[in-house]
Amino acid sequence: MANDAPPRWDRRMQQRLARGEAAALAELYDRFASLVHNLAHRVLEDETAADRVTREVFGYVWENPDAYDPQQGSLRAWIAMLTQRQAVHRLRESQTAPADGDTLTAEALEERIREVSVAARADYIVTSMPAPLRAALELAYFDRRDYREAATALGVTEDEARRRLRLGLQLLSTAHVQPPRAISPPGYGRAL
Repeated sequence: MANDAPPRWDRRMQQRLARGEAAALAELYDRFASLVHNLAHRVLEDETAADRVTREVFGYVWENPDAYDPQQGSLRAWIAMLTQRQAVHRLRESQTAPADGDTLTAEALEERIREVSVAARADYIVTSMPAPLRAALELAYFDRRDYREAATALGVTEDEARRRLRLGLQLLSTAHVQPPRAISPPGYGRAL
């Protein structure tokens, strides 16, 4: 499963991409294409634009495998960050282009970008958190169960259910925090 990719896999994948192995790109695409497309679609709300961002992200990864630094986080997180930044770039570009007069003001555009960025990060956090935490949150949110009912459904103690819910919510609460820019590849915000 993509959520559980070990760091060793990340380093091996980067090395394979650096050697120009087309099979590595295909494997990476199979593993992360839905993540990339869903994040881009969440920001852009447009299937065609999300497809284009997906192509751009994988094109960038193929051409710049050394831009990924395993010390900064997982390959999945890096690809998600690239996707979010490229999608936001495309959103800004589409709103500043004089097309049909349906553009947002600068303030409204920045607010929309903040909103979709938080939503995209929240989606990513939930999909990448460990399955036990995600299961507890899904029971609480979708099934409206309290920690006692979640404990019974999960077959764990009430203390463990509370711990999972608390940790899951703490992780989710970080969605509004802007991710660090230190791992941003130089010039990635430009059109690829």
